[in-house]
Order: sequence, then structure tokens, then C-alpha cells
Amino acid sequence: MEKRELKTESKKGLSLQDLLLTAVLLAAGAVLKFFVGSIINIAGMKPNFIIAMYCMAIVLIRPNILYSLIIGILAGAICQFFPGTPYLNFASEIAGAVCMGLMIMIPFKTKKMSVVLAVINTFVSTVVSGGLYTILLFTVIKSDPAAMAAYVPIVSCTAILNAIIVGVLYLPLMKVLKKDVVVAEK
Repeated sequence: MEKRELKTESKKGLSLQDLLLTAVLLAAGAVLKFFVGSIINIAGMKPNFIIAMYCMAIVLIRPNILYSLIIGILAGAICQFFPGTPYLNFASEIAGAVCMGLMIMIPFKTKKMSVVLAVINTFVSTVVSGGLYTILLFTVIKSDPAAMAAYVPIVSCTAILNAIIVGVLYLPLMKVLKKDVVVAEK
């Protein structure tokens, strides 16, 4: 069984399994966003499955920053197929993926802590992605700050929902992929 080092060392490249996992998770995120996104709707707020799935991919494969950037570009490209403001997703998804790529470098001491960090990192990455999207959106449409402030609870709720999704899926996917959590050495 392959043991994965979870220290701050960067990987040299991605394996075929890593590439396939990323593709499957991004595709699943797109399908879920299209078919389930409107069903799971809490007071107008819903999870962004594409962000949740690229966060999950980054947590599972632990790529270096360049590969995290590429995952963000792919996620931004997928978002172009959904209604919204064209091209803003490229910047926001890249920022979210790079943020996640940076945060997975934080070492942890226990398996339980790895789940907690995955949840926290997903929350922060979603806030970064959604926050940048909101800033860019309101810069483009030149709206007043009060309208932009209305997006704060939407981004926050989306971040919470995405963090829950990653928290629920993290350990089962690690088990299915037969990846062991190896804690950082002192």
C-alpha cells in the first residue's frame, strides 16, 4: 500500500491516477452543479460543487502550486458552460485552487486533524474564490457597495456547504483510493 507524505514537499508530477481522479471529480462537480445545485437550495444559497470537487481533488492528490493552478484553470473553463458572467470564473477558480494548493502544505499531527484541515481549507478557498468573483462582478457592473455586501452571506453559506461536502467525502475517498494519511514528523 502506497504511503503519502503530507509534508510541505512538492510533488514532481502527477500520476495517471491523480489525473483521472481530478478529471472525474471535476466532471462530477459539473454534473452535480447542473442537476442537483438547484435542488439543494437553502434560502437562495447552495453549494458550488465545482469548487468543492476541485478542493477535494487537491486535498487527495496534494499537487504542487503549478498543478493546483492548472486545476483552477480547468475548473474555470468548466464554469463557462454555466449561466453567469463569462470569464470571471477563470480568475476566481484559479485563486481558489492556488489558495487550496498553498494551504495543503500545512503539516498536521493526526488523521483527525487532516479532516479538520481539509474542511477549513475548503472553507477558506471557497471564500477566496467567491469573494474574488463578487469583487470582480461588482467592479464590472459598477454597483453600489450595499449590493455587494448582500453577497457576503451567500459566499459564506456556500463556503460552509462546500466544507461539509469535503468533510463528508474526505475519509471515504481516502479509503477507496487506498491512500494512507501519514502525519508530519516533528
